[in-house]
Amino acid sequence: MNMAIELALVFAVVFAVNLLPAFGPPTWSVIVVLELNTDLPLPGLVIVGALAAASGRFTLAHSFRMFGSRISGRMRRNLDAVRIAYERKRRNALIGLGLFALSPLPSAQLFGAVGLAGVRLLPFTLAFFAGRLVSYTIYGGSAQLVEHYSLPETFMDTLTSPWGIALQILLLVMLAVLPQIDWAKIFKVNPDENQE
Repeated sequence: MNMAIELALVFAVVFAVNLLPAFGPPTWSVIVVLELNTDLPLPGLVIVGALAAASGRFTLAHSFRMFGSRISGRMRRNLDAVRIAYERKRRNALIGLGLFALSPLPSAQLFGAVGLAGVRLLPFTLAFFAGRLVSYTIYGGSAQLVEHYSLPETFMDTLTSPWGIALQILLLVMLAVLPQIDWAKIFKVNPDENQE
């Protein structure tokens, strides 16, 4: 098969996985499996994987944003307060970008929260992309080492770990609760004065 077609398929698979709001396989595991089972060059695999993951998360965040724009009243006001508090200080932006670039937390819920709050998505997506270039390079480069440990068991553990499942559920609950909290009171902001 032509390498361009193979990389296009990699993009499609990784993009689809990153559209899942929870319980998808981690993209690093897809990169490792492909590194071990194809002749695709690691740099191409890493770049296409990171680009597809970032594009998928960006699209996921936009779908949360569309959902958030349909929320009315008190919940929309609460989400506006989160956005205003975040945008108020540059330090918040740096912390947020660092979280997206380096966080071991599942990123789907992080992108969901940013999308709901209406925060600008491009900086988060670029930070996520940069972080994934590094992590996928490390995982892909160490694929041969990982192969010595049972890769199928490692892959299944990432999907069936009780701690992993509990974390996914906790983050989904937190995402559902996010619009319910009176963030204006907590952050001492008035969302009504900052309507776009």
